[in-house]
Amino acid sequence: MTESTENVAGNFIIGEIERDLAEGRYTKVITRLPPEPNAYLHIGHAKAFWIDYGMAERFGGECNLRFDDTNPAKEDQEYIDAIKTDTAWLGMKWARECYASDYFPLLFDWAIKMVEAGYAYVDERSADEIRETRGSLTTPGTPSPFRDRPADESVDLFSRMRAGEFANGACVLRAKIDMAHGNMNMRDPIMYRIMHLEHHRTGDEWCIYPSYDWTHGQSDWIEGITHSLCSLEYENHRPLYDWFLDKVIEIGITSPVGCDYRPRQIEFARGNLTHMITSKRKLLKMIEAKCVSDWDDPRLPTLHGLRRGGVQPQSIRRFWEEAGVAKRENNIEIAKFESIVRDDLNKVAQRRMAVLDPLKVVITNYPEDQVEQMDVVNNPEDESAGTRQVPFSREIYIEHDDFMEDPPRKFFRLCPGREVRLRSAYWVKCEDVIKDDAGNIIELHCTYDPNTRGGNNPPPEADGTQRKVKGTLHWVSAAHAIDAEVRLYDHLFELESPEDVPEGVDWLTNVNADSLQVKTGCKLEPSLANFQPGQPIQFERIGYFTADADGTTTQPVFNRTIGLRDSWAKQKKK
Repeated sequence: MTESTENVAGNFIIGEIERDLAEGRYTKVITRLPPEPNAYLHIGHAKAFWIDYGMAERFGGECNLRFDDTNPAKEDQEYIDAIKTDTAWLGMKWARECYASDYFPLLFDWAIKMVEAGYAYVDERSADEIRETRGSLTTPGTPSPFRDRPADESVDLFSRMRAGEFANGACVLRAKIDMAHGNMNMRDPIMYRIMHLEHHRTGDEWCIYPSYDWTHGQSDWIEGITHSLCSLEYENHRPLYDWFLDKVIEIGITSPVGCDYRPRQIEFARGNLTHMITSKRKLLKMIEAKCVSDWDDPRLPTLHGLRRGGVQPQSIRRFWEEAGVAKRENNIEIAKFESIVRDDLNKVAQRRMAVLDPLKVVITNYPEDQVEQMDVVNNPEDESAGTRQVPFSREIYIEHDDFMEDPPRKFFRLCPGREVRLRSAYWVKCEDVIKDDAGNIIELHCTYDPNTRGGNNPPPEADGTQRKVKGTLHWVSAAHAIDAEVRLYDHLFELESPEDVPEGVDWLTNVNADSLQVKTGCKLEPSLANFQPGQPIQFERIGYFTADADGTTTQPVFNRTIGLRDSWAKQKKK
């Protein structure tokens, strides 16, 4: 195996899997994506998706979608539906849809066998008492007085826990390992706790629920998983993962799928992006505080939010592929992600003209009743995208910012006496400026050159000189424009590390108050009435957008995905 093969995109996991296959440890790669259905997935989860599903895809294997639904206090069907939608959107074709709750009966039976073998016991102390006697990193824990109770007594108590005889917190089932172990996870960890709560799938069938550590490795084994790929925070859980599998096999339990191997856990570093917060708890706090609208707010790093904002799934996958897989956590500049988003959209986005801050222009020498259809290129990056017909008439709208009455030296747009090109239409020259009583500019009167149709250069002057223009403006025919609402989304946090606040200060104070600007009365070319949410569009000279489900054909709503240039990087340099 060559070094280049082991480190494709800096991905050390590829080398580990290739080594396992070469040594005959496994013959087929089977992975799993195991989200807990207690929130919506975010861009960090997409890294796990790319690794778990991507590795199975790379080696011609399979990947299961398994919901770690062992905590009914926080889980909900809403999150399951959202996770399935998001993973499918990213391109995952899972081999099996599984649930940890599918294995509740099996896990309970195995837990009984663990108790009978002397590897687990029922502890009747409170959660606080157990926590206080676990010790510290430098001092050993104190064994529970119930640690050496007879196995048949623990079996009886555990069965009564299952039958619902005890209140929440009355007792727990703990593994019997080593209260002096240097790894705190090995100090008699909890395997089951009592929760009299209805489960989204099993209803009130169970009132005891297995812990993550007892569930995870056994679920992997039940499904025949070869590589249990997880983030670095679970590295300290690996000894427990292996210990449980060791004991289950030792006490004579055989593989439910008949495999002669056991799964291997490999950890990778999470990916953190600057200017983002991905903590589920903190995302929920922002929603509850009305900083954002919901889980699908385009300012959030959730996959629902990114999709609603117009980010393409291939951009997210490409980003993590290029970021690679490391063994140490690091912060990745948001500009790298945005550069990929912008690059991908440039290739596929249909071009359209939209005026967000309209200023009316009357072309005084253009026939009043005439309407022409201008042939406009849909995407200069994709010849196969073809062209479209855009109506042009005597009255049009341009952006207010594209006109200045007294412009500075390098302003090349429209001003009194200056000529500019209208994209794919004509050259026009400003002849007069109309103002209201307060002195505000409300209308421009221009003339056009009929010899410049399509935006082409006019014939040479009589003396052979060629007129030139430096500015090209987008426009919309006033008679044909559709009104729209346009939402300009920006970074939710201006700070690179949003949680960096002085002690006692709420990190919510770092929320960017200007992260959303809603513009109404925008004027769009008529073809934009037919775009669906998710379809990428470039508003010429403005940025990339997509339609929002809040809109209608008569009153569409568009969300900005990203600007045409990295304006954020420019702001940081100021």
